[in-house]
Amino acid sequence: MPEQRLEAGQKADLALEIAHLLFIDVVGYSKLLVNEQIELMQQLNRIVRGTECFRDAEANERMIRLPTGDGMVLIFFRSPEQPVRCALEISEALRDWPQIQLRMGIHSGPVNQVPDVNDQLNLAGAGINIGQRVMDCGDAGHILLSKHIAEDLAQYRHWQPHLHDLGECEVKHGLRLQVFNLHKEGLGNSAVPEKFRNGKRWSLRGSPPGPPRIWLITVLAVAAIASVAGFWISLQRGPKNSDDTIPEKSIAVLPFENRSGEKENAYFADGVQDEVLTRLSKIFDLKVISRTSTEHYKSAPPNLSEIAEQLRVGYIVEGSVQKIGNQVRVNVQLIKADDDTHVWAETFDRELTSIFAVETEIAKTIAEQLSVHLNGREQESIAAEPTRKTEAYDAYLRGLAFTQKSATTPANILGAQKWLREAVRLDPNFAVAWALLSKTDSLSYLSLSLQSTGGIREEARVAAETALRLQPDLGEALLAKGYYYYACLKDYDNAVHYFEEARRAMPNSSQIPQSLAYVARRRGQWKACEAYFDHAEKGDPRNVKSLTQRALFYVELRRFADARKKLEQILQIVPGDLDTVVLLATVAQEEGDLKRAATLLAPLRPGADDASALETQVYQSILERKPRKMVIRLKDILETPDVGLEYNIGELRFWLGWAESVAGDAADAKASWRKALEELQPFLDEQPSNYVLLQDLALISMGLGEKDKAFSYIDRAAQAVSLEKDALDGLIPIELLARVAAGTGEPERAITALEKLMSAPYDGAFAFGAPVTPAILRLDPMFDSLRGEPRFQKLVSSPIAVTELE
Repeated sequence: MPEQRLEAGQKADLALEIAHLLFIDVVGYSKLLVNEQIELMQQLNRIVRGTECFRDAEANERMIRLPTGDGMVLIFFRSPEQPVRCALEISEALRDWPQIQLRMGIHSGPVNQVPDVNDQLNLAGAGINIGQRVMDCGDAGHILLSKHIAEDLAQYRHWQPHLHDLGECEVKHGLRLQVFNLHKEGLGNSAVPEKFRNGKRWSLRGSPPGPPRIWLITVLAVAAIASVAGFWISLQRGPKNSDDTIPEKSIAVLPFENRSGEKENAYFADGVQDEVLTRLSKIFDLKVISRTSTEHYKSAPPNLSEIAEQLRVGYIVEGSVQKIGNQVRVNVQLIKADDDTHVWAETFDRELTSIFAVETEIAKTIAEQLSVHLNGREQESIAAEPTRKTEAYDAYLRGLAFTQKSATTPANILGAQKWLREAVRLDPNFAVAWALLSKTDSLSYLSLSLQSTGGIREEARVAAETALRLQPDLGEALLAKGYYYYACLKDYDNAVHYFEEARRAMPNSSQIPQSLAYVARRRGQWKACEAYFDHAEKGDPRNVKSLTQRALFYVELRRFADARKKLEQILQIVPGDLDTVVLLATVAQEEGDLKRAATLLAPLRPGADDASALETQVYQSILERKPRKMVIRLKDILETPDVGLEYNIGELRFWLGWAESVAGDAADAKASWRKALEELQPFLDEQPSNYVLLQDLALISMGLGEKDKAFSYIDRAAQAVSLEKDALDGLIPIELLARVAAGTGEPERAITALEKLMSAPYDGAFAFGAPVTPAILRLDPMFDSLRGEPRFQKLVSSPIAVTELE
């Protein structure tokens, strides 16, 4: 509401009315320089104005906002939930702005408009005074609530687990306030505020005897009058809950059983489940576990209560799909997990053209059964019909099935692209399909090893922009545009902007914190990265891809004990998973435990399509100085190369040459490297900035004795990726320099490069991207020429440089 000036002779309306107030204060504001204060307040204003609650209230109803010098007050009038939701949205947005430290206080109380010294309307009243005192009780990060507003919220089950009673605290003028701390899923501050730790504090059971305070009598009198007037409704306070309490309104949608006669229709059953889950996940008031955590369970398991406990949800959805021609039967049931009560069940027999209406009805009915509040935007999202063409939808579901496979292999990416391109060809207005095509292309581009990067990058851009043109508020489209900026352009500011925009449309999506974790990792923001992974894991606790990325994150920081713990957690979800076992072996190699690594790798028989696993086995044989068996194995694989794996074949040819060289077969090694050069060179014409490809070519040139060409490739790699732009991959050219310098008679240059690497977190050059450690320096034959150098010996004997996040 803009400022209003009183006309001459005009009186302010002094009638009391109930307002729901959000007080916001910047902690440490006065210590900042003036320029810093201005910049901080400008950013805070953008964050606040960007929240959905602010925009909705500003557009659709009355709202007042008042500056307070080092903060602001937002005054809502419709519901006590409004300031609470707004505070959580602000807290969520501040994850990317750790330099902005806020404390917030929320209260519902009587206010009235009064003229200030400039004859402009301002607010006064007990509501303002108490709200200010509530906020003053908090420290940085706290969202504190008065007793009144906490009692209002406690009537709703979805708020109860997040309201934590702090008791009473004495504030200004001797007033004692009963205060609640609001925190959930990493939002807010769970610590007890300083004033409650060190000041006077009383429990809810009563207050110490003594004469009543005049101020308190006044406040209670105003509240009593307001109650008589119908402003207040006293509600029974809900029980205190711990952080481990399962939210009442929480749900997991298990895989739908494919009851079609044809097994190939499994993609359709998966698609229906995914659509139902997607619709539910767009409801703010409902905690929904992502598909990536539920996909490892059976369609109708016997141990529902155990599964619900693992996923931390109160309800389970089971279903089955039978598709025969153009007819579809969908059976679905909602089950209360703790007592296996069937809350609701329904069977839908429809034509294929009505499948979206079925998915919408399922989602709406579940929301109704759980008494979940739906705002207008959520109702529109649930009822959305992405396409009217069944053929396009079928193609989309086939492409979606490829993107959901556990391994991001060339075959899976190519399969996804094929069907998603078909979906948008059949329906050019299919925004969700355009968005998924863009994201798939961006991930393909990021892999640096699959296709013509220029063409894929352009298709990713066009697809994302098309999706946003068709549906500007589509969460999947905003996410895709964020991935385009992240993966294709390394424009992290714009990537974060689009990821945050997507969060508003997809409040339950674990993809958002995962994506923000990836950005933070590229920026070298290691502590923020771990916090985002924490947030993602809470909402998606069995997402193997996300857990694997977190394990890799720990490997890159040389926190190998943490990496092992996370990898063992993955193996409890997917026993025997190839990538997980191989990554455990990589950790053992990094620590110099070749025996443990050999035990893990020995039973595995990966092919050329599992290049990382195969390369790790070759590297193991090289570290052991026993590569002959792997030489034979590689030759067998390379005799009949698979179509579509040309890049993998060229890269494996480099490893064959290295293994042959360590085995003492110098002539065979050079022949293998020449063949590898012939196979990889064409890719460089299409991908001149592919630094992984440049790395392979540099090492091959070193093996062939072409020193100048090797260093030329290193220079090009350094231009393609820099530490300033990419903290994760930016040190790869430095490791490459160390290896080539060691292999071409430049020990000083090699050791200087290694000294830079040993204390820095980064994604290494080989296999699963493990960085250099003292054990690798001791075991790797590429560094044999340095073993007589004292500086190198110092590096070999140094402890592992673990990156701490404190």
